[in-house]
Amino acid sequence: MWIPLPERLQPWLVLIAGLLAVGAFAPFGYFPLAYISLAVLFNQWLSDTPRQALRHGGLFGLGFFAGGVSWVYVSVHVYGQLALPVSALIAVLFVLVLAVFPALAGYLLRRYLPVNGWAGALLVLPSGWVLAEWLRGRVFTGFPWLDTGASQIDGPLAAYLPIVGEYGVAWLLCVCAVLLAAIAGNRRRVTSLVLLAVVIAAGYLLENIEWTTARGEPIRVSLVQGNIAQADKWAPENLESTLRLYAELTAAQPDSELVVWPETAIPAFYHQVEDSYIPYLEEQLAESGTSLLTGIPVLDRETWTYYNSIIALNGSRGFYHKQHLVAFGEYLPLRWLIGDTLDALAVPNADFTPGKAGQALLQAAGYPVGSSICFEVAFARVINDSLPEAAFLVNVSNDGWFGRSLAPFQHLEIARVRAKETGRALLRATNTGISAIINHDGTIQSRSRQFEQAVVNGHVVPRQGATPYVRYGDWPVVLVTVFCLLLVRVRMN
Repeated sequence: MWIPLPERLQPWLVLIAGLLAVGAFAPFGYFPLAYISLAVLFNQWLSDTPRQALRHGGLFGLGFFAGGVSWVYVSVHVYGQLALPVSALIAVLFVLVLAVFPALAGYLLRRYLPVNGWAGALLVLPSGWVLAEWLRGRVFTGFPWLDTGASQIDGPLAAYLPIVGEYGVAWLLCVCAVLLAAIAGNRRRVTSLVLLAVVIAAGYLLENIEWTTARGEPIRVSLVQGNIAQADKWAPENLESTLRLYAELTAAQPDSELVVWPETAIPAFYHQVEDSYIPYLEEQLAESGTSLLTGIPVLDRETWTYYNSIIALNGSRGFYHKQHLVAFGEYLPLRWLIGDTLDALAVPNADFTPGKAGQALLQAAGYPVGSSICFEVAFARVINDSLPEAAFLVNVSNDGWFGRSLAPFQHLEIARVRAKETGRALLRATNTGISAIINHDGTIQSRSRQFEQAVVNGHVVPRQGATPYVRYGDWPVVLVTVFCLLLVRVRMN
């Protein structure tokens, strides 16, 4: 331990540090808290035995995820209508599972790479933390929510996103946290200060680099936010009024070249409206020369499989089927093993079928579009699949499931990270907010408020080219972290 801490207070300090780390993310946005909280954890790990590191990593994770994903309880209890005890159990188990990742990272690092020196800590601690986050984004389909790199979208490290992506920024963030602990603990203070200044200063300099270029003239776009309550959305008696509302709000934007509606804005299967409402929309859109992208469920009546989809209407029809489904929300994992067990608990799940990888890009306003639905925007590898062909990105979502929680703000922050990584504008249309037009540099051009009917208007510039991150993805960062760990391990033998 570089900074001595009272032994009795150590567990509490680590737990509080994890909770404070949530403040680095939206809606709070105090990004320096991520540096400080990780510095507290890493400082503690440096003097821990493997078992102590397991405990302290778990406590940090409990504080971090209990505060950061508390919205899970809101989703399953308020909107999933599960009983309070069942909802609380699901939320607690979810947090415990997520806390396993920092706990195991601490244990394994102290068990196999128990470094205490300055150089070893710089190599081992950031690499171990980032590998744990990377695995969290992949194991059991992955949950890359609250990845620490996303917290830096408004900080100087954001300029690294187009180069090394979210996990690369997380690695740099962890390096800065180790340097802060070294400075506070008087370990190579001058060298640590210089390195910290270099990393931060380079971020400010890199901000001036444009990784992609304009592909055409700005496109006028409109994002329609119907603000239909979750309890009313799927009621059959509300279908007609819902369809009328979206059509009227769209007709009021005759100058828009592209209109985007939210996830399942049409609360009916495609085949139920393909010969009635869809032709009506196409007629209206043709008069103004407008393209429309909207969420709609699609049932394949030959295989009786159904998809969470986006349909593009622009003179012809195109579909994108969601690839990365939400476990227990859109499908039930291991149904062949679990059977009807969860059905007895009334756990809300559907049996959507995931769309195939490599789907043809939708066309809108004369350009190819990179499409994603809801949670998919958290998976950079899904977004990158449409690049560099896509001229801009579209994400449709229904954040009404999250209620008045942290999730809609965190979701918007994740979308900003994807825009910055890819050098593409991102249009985010949601049912209850927050809908937003995000520029290619991750800044917000315009946005809606939550729980209000709104139309967000603005312009996006189609872009071309590929950032280094789009070209190479996460693998360079993963290989660097593995190399750092192996290097330290070899030098210890």
